[in-house]
Amino acid sequence: MTPSDARSPFREREFTDALRHAAGLAALSPSSHNCQPWALARLESRPARRAAADLLGTPDDDGHVYLALALDLRRQLTTLPGHFVEMRVSCAAYWRMLTRALAAQGWTTVAGRAHEGRDLLPARAPVRSWPQDWSLLWTAALRRGGGPAESLTAFRVAAHARHTNRGPYEAAPLPAPLLGELARPRPDADAGAVEVRHLASAAEREAVAGFLARHGGIDYSHPAAWRETHAFIRWSPAAVRAHGDGFPAPLLFGPLTRARTVARRIALAPPVMRLLCRFGYDRSLAAGLAETVRQGPAVVAMSFPQGPPGVADAFAGGARIADYWLGAARAGLALHPVSVLMQHDELRRALQAELGISGQLFFLSRVGRPLTAYPRSPRRADAAACRTV
Repeated sequence: MTPSDARSPFREREFTDALRHAAGLAALSPSSHNCQPWALARLESRPARRAAADLLGTPDDDGHVYLALALDLRRQLTTLPGHFVEMRVSCAAYWRMLTRALAAQGWTTVAGRAHEGRDLLPARAPVRSWPQDWSLLWTAALRRGGGPAESLTAFRVAAHARHTNRGPYEAAPLPAPLLGELARPRPDADAGAVEVRHLASAAEREAVAGFLARHGGIDYSHPAAWRETHAFIRWSPAAVRAHGDGFPAPLLFGPLTRARTVARRIALAPPVMRLLCRFGYDRSLAAGLAETVRQGPAVVAMSFPQGPPGVADAFAGGARIADYWLGAARAGLALHPVSVLMQHDELRRALQAELGISGQLFFLSRVGRPLTAYPRSPRRADAAACRTV
């Protein structure tokens, strides 16, 4: 393939179509509070391509296409220290699903680089169209070549099946071979960057459930944290359509009559929640979540063995979450993350000590066979997170 062939109208249209399809599947990725903090740029202008080629050490020829992933600072959660890692891991899960969907269409990543802090692409070249509220996380070069890395149809089915299910799970133990398969990294993953552990014995599940019952109410009793969480509850179909993110009330509480919707809305309003927490409402809510953990078959815990992660580590973590969740969906399993214990650093450290987990725990979730179907969380339009620079 010559450079002129690579930049032919047909080749350009081929990648545009592949990227559009991949971005639609990547938009189904999980994120804390379903805030969808990712932002994707296709680097097309001469300054942007030159900057990317310089960063990655790739030839600035017509055979490469360049993408950049950023954290949209307008959409990130910021209240708690633990959100810093969560936002980057959420973006990384999106990137993993995007690049797997592209690889399934024959587009291979040939180079990539993590960016720490405010290492922005415009600092390398006058890329005037780069949004100032996008913080660059990853830049990559891709080429067309080789066969599909996996079945696009199978990937699409798994991506659509993957979503959070907050309902009850079957109590029957999950087969050890299945858990072992889920814990194994894919061949293209950084095997040493993340440790995956299943807490499947009654004693291990009780340890997590008991800890959650004692401490999980902090999400409701911490005024700033609850204000941020509450802001993502969508109380009407119109609000769901307008925002395309967050938690529709039926996903949190099940079907609600108009009267019960009003009652819930009043009870969960931050000023009312502060009052109710004085009477133990936060502990009651935590106890209910703890019981779902206690009755399920397993909890999956993921940690960074080397401690606090950089961006590259966070990307390995997000990739493992995406791979694990897609594998679980293929096996007919569901997940329900228990994020509250990850977002408060003091709780995370105490839980790690109780479970004997070293490094930094970054993902904790119920996993099992759901007893009831659960609708998917809303998503923004595919194009909302993408632009060309």
